[in-house]
Amino acid sequence: MPETPHITLEQWRALIAVVDAGGYAQAAEVLHKSQSAVTYAVQKIESLLGLKAFAIQGRKAVLTPTGQMLYRRALALVDEARDLEAAALALSAGWEAEIHLAAEILFPTWLLLDCLARFGAESPRTRITVIESVLGGTTEALLTGQADLAIAPQTPPGFLGDPLLQMPVVAVAHRDHPLHGLGRELGARDLRAHRHVLVSDTGATRDRRTLSVEVDQRWTVSHMASSIQAIRMGYGFAWLPREHIRDELASGLLKALPLRAGRERLVPLYLVLADPDLAGPGVRRLAEIIRETVATRCSTQAGESP
Repeated sequence: MPETPHITLEQWRALIAVVDAGGYAQAAEVLHKSQSAVTYAVQKIESLLGLKAFAIQGRKAVLTPTGQMLYRRALALVDEARDLEAAALALSAGWEAEIHLAAEILFPTWLLLDCLARFGAESPRTRITVIESVLGGTTEALLTGQADLAIAPQTPPGFLGDPLLQMPVVAVAHRDHPLHGLGRELGARDLRAHRHVLVSDTGATRDRRTLSVEVDQRWTVSHMASSIQAIRMGYGFAWLPREHIRDELASGLLKALPLRAGRERLVPLYLVLADPDLAGPGVRRLAEIIRETVATRCSTQAGESP
């Protein structure tokens, strides 16, 4: 079996620098080395591989066809080595390879993505798994160990949580819905005759007490987007996060129901770490980013869309 040539990364970097800088002298300036050292590094590659990477044309070194292939592969090799070093440094610093975040669907999606983007810029190799949950599903993700941290509507027993923000949830229907046609304040009896659309609790044990009113007709869907679309199409009424229907309210497509009581609620959201004492630096940093982003991008009552 032939012996593998022992070419160092510094020698490959020298070859790349000669190409990128346009010559040996220029490469020496970029690398802060002597021109003879750069020349020797390239010659060492050629000697070990038994080929010519450059051909001299006048006073300029020009890549040979073989040299062009070496240059492309050297770029990939040096980039991979740089990535490997960065990953090793992150691991040596204790940054987790993967973080699981349970996020209550009331939390604005654009705000969540802003937080993840900030974190990704600092730790691009840490994978984030977002568990989009409703009510008991968020609590369950913490209790079962599925989540390292959570944005939850309540702090489960045995956990510590910090208040994050309050999300306004408003009772709405399409502007042409019969409930708006009554032209007066509405009560529970008025709602009972119409379809209520709500998003199901993602927890294994669903709490029936989360249902807003007793009605004869009810659609229960699994996703907030489905509930919003049903209301947009005039198929019923629902309590929806004001932030998620900001455009529909502004355009008048959806209108708040004139309920005598309960037309708008404030749902508190908390930031909860599964285990603050054992949380790694990645989990702690992501939690810090969420707190900072909410503080700077949100009003006291709700997220402000960008």
